[in-house]
Amino acid sequence: MSGSSAGMSRLSLNTATTKALTLEQALRVAAEAGLTHVGLWRDRVEEVGLDAAVALVRASGLAVSTLCRGGFLTAADPAGVAHALADNRTAVEQAAALGTSELVLVVGGLPAGDTDLAGARGRVADRLADLVPFAREHGVRLALEPLHPMYVADRAVLSTLGQALDLAAPYAPAEVGVC
Repeated sequence: MSGSSAGMSRLSLNTATTKALTLEQALRVAAEAGLTHVGLWRDRVEEVGLDAAVALVRASGLAVSTLCRGGFLTAADPAGVAHALADNRTAVEQAAALGTSELVLVVGGLPAGDTDLAGARGRVADRLADLVPFAREHGVRLALEPLHPMYVADRAVLSTLGQALDLAAPYAPAEVGVC
């Protein structure tokens, strides 16, 4: 199959699948394969620094489809909430600088010693309300990623598409979506 086929325009390489490569190498591989987009993980961006990552992406000729990941919004203590909000604002700024309008959110698991799943989801809803205006100002949509229920303790209190859609429902599709 040729990299110029119309179907390739919808394909994006997620850098989580290229852990053995540097960001520069992953971008080169994607471009050489005829891809037009790459989904970046924040750890790969932070390895080289945001300015260098932006320059590498521009030099590659690729567009950034998504930045992964923000989230981890379930903290119940004030310090944890402040840290999560600050980190997510940084992620929104990184997404905007990289030219993507999508920030993938893995919303976070249950805090240590907590078994209140509904309460944790409620905190996610509260944190979304805090983050949406900031993301909107930066032209970034928050994309909720539900994960398998086995991750509820440490990564994601959203386990179903329905739960994610319920959290996204109060917002315009351009502000909060589901991936």
